Amino acid sequence: MLYSSFARSFKYLGLMGAVASPVAAYADLVDDSHLKVDMRNFYLDRNFTKSGAKVPQVGNWSQGFDLQFTSGYTDTPVAFGLDVDAQYALRLDSTGNDGTLPYNAAKGMTSKDYSRAGATFKMKYSKTELKIGDMRPELPVAWHDPSRQLDTIFQGAVVESKEIDNLTLTGGRFWSAVTRESSDHEKFYKFGSKDSLDSDKGMDFGGAVWNATPRFQASYFYGVVHDIYRQQYYGLAHTTDLGNGYGLRADVRWFDNKEDGEALSGDIDNRALSTGLTLTKGPHRTSLVYQRMFGQSMFPTLNGYIPQFYLLNWANQPFMRPQERSWGVGYAYDFAAMGIPGLTFSTRYIKGTDIKRGDALADETENERDLALRYVVQSGALKGLGLEWKNYMVKQRYGNDFDENRLITSYTWKVW
Repeated sequence: MLYSSFARSFKYLGLMGAVASPVAAYADLVDDSHLKVDMRNFYLDRNFTKSGAKVPQVGNWSQGFDLQFTSGYTDTPVAFGLDVDAQYALRLDSTGNDGTLPYNAAKGMTSKDYSRAGATFKMKYSKTELKIGDMRPELPVAWHDPSRQLDTIFQGAVVESKEIDNLTLTGGRFWSAVTRESSDHEKFYKFGSKDSLDSDKGMDFGGAVWNATPRFQASYFYGVVHDIYRQQYYGLAHTTDLGNGYGLRADVRWFDNKEDGEALSGDIDNRALSTGLTLTKGPHRTSLVYQRMFGQSMFPTLNGYIPQFYLLNWANQPFMRPQERSWGVGYAYDFAAMGIPGLTFSTRYIKGTDIKRGDALADETENERDLALRYVVQSGALKGLGLEWKNYMVKQRYGNDFDENRLITSYTWKVW
């Protein structure tokens, strides 16, 4: 019934003039469509362990729903489609403000629920695709945030072209974003500054990813949040077969960040080097990361703490403060090798030093230890049900120490 309703709706929409031959034009649009609902029950409890902490505990418990309808394309020379998304979360319990749900500082409480919805118009010719509307980018200059309850949604126009073999070109403009703890699309501003100091022109960006060989990739991206900051990104990645089942991946990533135009958020002086080695052998994965911040400023991020996962030491703490040096070591294991498919474990430890706090102040240091255990049911009536536990232990010389636990239950209902 639900499928038929969507099918009838698209037949009457007459997308972008493709009405000349509705049956032929819309067949792939409807037949290749998909509808799913991601459901997540999310619990977070953070306890501040250092004496004198202003707030001893924050956390929340919430239930979220993320509906995503993805259409196919019309069977026309220039093909068209339309995607629809809707998100809703209900607060079950909360203590203070942990950055997951909308928080009213005047009332000292989180919202009982919140939601957002939107659509994405798309068109495709050959191997080039244009999307306008809601997006969840995974680019060096813009990344969504699936780490809490509702995901970050960007609004903009993006074109991606793969006309040249092994080369992907991407460019476009984002004009707003709705962050994980909000229902409202906002203009871009630098995290840590007043949201009234926003960019009226949005973010323009462009870049290329070149797979020079099956094992070597080079990438470059440029982005400018007008009147706030501009950013250049250079990336190299190489994988090597070491024999006897061993594989090695090497990553080198470099960011160059500087203020732009009117510099509404002040001067920005930051360069970031993030390098990593990942060794794999069967179910084992071991990683080693070295990261270094240069300059007098923190690495710039957008709006309500939208993450920058291209920094390899980004964790519960971002390890991106002025002149910070950080080392990270990690290990992961897939228990399918022991006859328990669906069960995985990972851990890592990151140490950050030489953090500049200002003139005449001693340097800050910080460290973090993470644990994660996840199981996905592989068969039966509950197939696809995910159960996950995450534990973080964060210590800072002058900042806040805390222990944090997250319990996440997730399930995707594929309607069709």
